[in-house]
Amino acid sequence: MDEELALLLVMFQAGGVFTPIIFVLFHSLRQFLFIPVVIICIAGGILFGTVAGTVYSLIGLMISSLLFFALVSKFPRTQEKLSSIRKKWFGEYRNLTVSQISILRLVPFVHYQLLNFCLMERHRAFKEYSKAAFITNLPLAFFYTVFGQFISQFTPTMIVIILFSLSILVYVLREKMTIIKWRDFFKETKLEKQG
Repeated sequence: MDEELALLLVMFQAGGVFTPIIFVLFHSLRQFLFIPVVIICIAGGILFGTVAGTVYSLIGLMISSLLFFALVSKFPRTQEKLSSIRKKWFGEYRNLTVSQISILRLVPFVHYQLLNFCLMERHRAFKEYSKAAFITNLPLAFFYTVFGQFISQFTPTMIVIILFSLSILVYVLREKMTIIKWRDFFKETKLEKQG
């Protein structure tokens, strides 16, 4: 991770006046290069500081989210694959709330595009999806940009406490109601009686 971050910093510092534009474009293309969001947001904090880094990261993340919405809606097989992954990770009848997605975006090992898909399942209209994507990307951009600016002051204990706090928040902000379709309920009941 340190090598990727050092390489990004060298690339962006060589950009001069065009560095913010390169940074935003790189943020948008990051998903195709398989670079974690966290690394780029941290680089934004190191390069631009908290305010500018957050704004540039937010712009790049929004472009990335909107590209995802446009591309995935054209490929139904990809949607099916993402749906099966979502069911494995979060359960068949669990729908993540916008608050939960915001918090899960802060956890580095939860896949960014999977969370975009969960957001897309919850908000099918482009306008609603865009608004929800903005709300969920804002904490991500801010937190990791600040983290990038103050990275030398964080201890491993502090990072563990932050991750533990995030996992508690995900549980507290869960949707308290589960909707099970009528035929699915009776299908499971029949299987239990047969077994």
